[in-house]
Amino acid sequence: MKSAEDIEAYLLRMGIAQETIKPGIWLVKIDGSDLAPKSGREELYRTLLILNTSEMVHGAFGLEGETVVIVHALELENLDMNEFQAVIDDMSLAVAKHHPTLSRFHVSAHAGAVAG
Repeated sequence: MKSAEDIEAYLLRMGIAQETIKPGIWLVKIDGSDLAPKSGREELYRTLLILNTSEMVHGAFGLEGETVVIVHALELENLDMNEFQAVIDDMSLAVAKHHPTLSRFHVSAHAGAVAG
């Protein structure tokens, strides 16, 4: 059976910066600069829901405070390095593919946005 130490070793081997939020939950930052808008959120929510149903097979877009995030829930028991790498690649691909769509909701920190 895999453990939290195995996942941390995968992240270290892959050279990915991470933060342990609580046991079994890690924050992997790809780009922490995008913040959700203070107004017009309904359009952002709708866009994220559409992307979740049409683009995200095993993960989902969501909001954590003011930041758009991608989450994946994986069974730790049989998780191997290849499966873990595929999830990280999936997240990276989603960010790259949907950046043009989601970047129109970007709020610059210089515009007075507050990260939550």
